[in-house]
Amino acid sequence: MRPHIAVIDDDEKITALLRRSLAFEGYEITTASDGADGLRVLSQRQADLIILDVMMPKMDGWEVCRRLREAGISSPILLLTAKDDVMDRVRGLDLGADDYLVKPFALEELMARVRALLRRRPDKSEEGGQYRFEDLLMDVDGREIIRGDRRIDLTAKEFDLLHLFMQNPKRVLSRDLIMERIWGYDYSGESNVLEVYVAMLRQKLEDNGEKRLIQTVRGAGYVLKGES
Repeated sequence: MRPHIAVIDDDEKITALLRRSLAFEGYEITTASDGADGLRVLSQRQADLIILDVMMPKMDGWEVCRRLREAGISSPILLLTAKDDVMDRVRGLDLGADDYLVKPFALEELMARVRALLRRRPDKSEEGGQYRFEDLLMDVDGREIIRGDRRIDLTAKEFDLLHLFMQNPKRVLSRDLIMERIWGYDYSGESNVLEVYVAMLRQKLEDNGEKRLIQTVRGAGYVLKGES
């Protein structure tokens, strides 16, 4: 079955370009011209990937992204944005987007990111289970994180990052490996998004004064282990 991609963008020229180019590559395409219409389309049929413009009338891409994640839709989201500000990018990722691309973009790069995001679609048979490390419990099926006696709320991307650590306790994970597993390709030299997410995850895990579990290994990466 061909992957189904939903393109939500109010720019008719970009929508037409993406429809032709993605269809030529063998994808099935659905389009919407604003955020509200995009939510309606996605409520009727699930997409394997969502390409979502940020600046749109009626409802912007950030709000669409937030509503999709709150509704439990886990399809990868690629944000298209005219803003190259780091905090705008972090905002989109924090709302649950998987990747972003700044306009104007090269079509070849967009296609590469589409392929990377589609490769990362999870195998549902391997998603479930529970992981425990010291006083930290992760329930993958219930999407719950509990440390001690308190529940911790994580964004979709924070959850994915912690899941990777919980699957590999006491193993040093390189920056390149984490970027490939969580974001689908190497951001090295382009963004400090990993460092930002590690800091946010640590803050939530340590909010009640708990000891640090995600350690930095200088020059090597990060590791889930107790403090020495």
